[in-house]
Amino acid sequence: MNNSFLIAAGAALALGGCVGNQNGSTTETATVTPELTQVWKTDTVFTGSESTLYDPAADIIYVSNGNTKAGDKDNDGFISAINTDGTIRDLKWVEGNLHAPKGMAILGEKLYVTDIDEVKIIDIASATIEKTIPVEGAVFLNDAATDGQQVYFSDSRTGNIYALATDGGYSVVSSDNKGVNGLECYDGHLYSLDGEGLKKFSKDGEYTQEVINAEVTGGDGLVILNDSTFVASRWHGEIFFIRGSETTVLVDTQPEKSNTADIGFVPSQKLVIVPTFLKNEVAAYQLAY
Repeated sequence: MNNSFLIAAGAALALGGCVGNQNGSTTETATVTPELTQVWKTDTVFTGSESTLYDPAADIIYVSNGNTKAGDKDNDGFISAINTDGTIRDLKWVEGNLHAPKGMAILGEKLYVTDIDEVKIIDIASATIEKTIPVEGAVFLNDAATDGQQVYFSDSRTGNIYALATDGGYSVVSSDNKGVNGLECYDGHLYSLDGEGLKKFSKDGEYTQEVINAEVTGGDGLVILNDSTFVASRWHGEIFFIRGSETTVLVDTQPEKSNTADIGFVPSQKLVIVPTFLKNEVAAYQLAY
């Protein structure tokens, strides 16, 4: 699960519509068949690469590592920083006091990272963990996302979704979300991926949920292109494109036993960034839609 790097530009072309010609009549624009084309892949330099997150301010991609034993407090976790062309900027940008870091979200100048039963807050400028927030009752914290006001994070084992304020206070905003993992925010709404599919939550503070896609169940990473267009990954090795009521499989790497964990997105290049988990790589795919 990942931060709100959302794009609307070009959505009208992608979704189809009418454009005027010089005679004043209209013509239908064609809907592009969604497609992912791999443009680069790193060497196997990571260790259980679980989540990727693009930081537009720094123009780099963060990668959370140390998930070969994803529930163990073994202090082998670290966060990498890589460039958008796949070259490594700093393999162990942040390490120490990290066990199995997973989801990440950027709020202000801080990187929020889930780590089993804690949330670590990293000061981006100094690349240091400045605060650790233990989460009472947490078992397997997973993805994280932000709406620009607070950070949301999920617990896949308990089914809880939490909201974390910048002062460190947190609360459960939704429960009984079986296997909840991927989170993202768009236009004030929280979205999640769990055992029932892709859910959208109301933004009235009540967090009433609605299943908007029941095909992609057990999803891991989520990218929101607009309020009806999504890219979602499933850990086993599948990436899906969801547009309205249509769901398309874009990538299936299950035969290669290459995972597609918590994907990220570089909007300016339309790059879907894929951590391959047990393959210890990160791959980038160009998205056409």
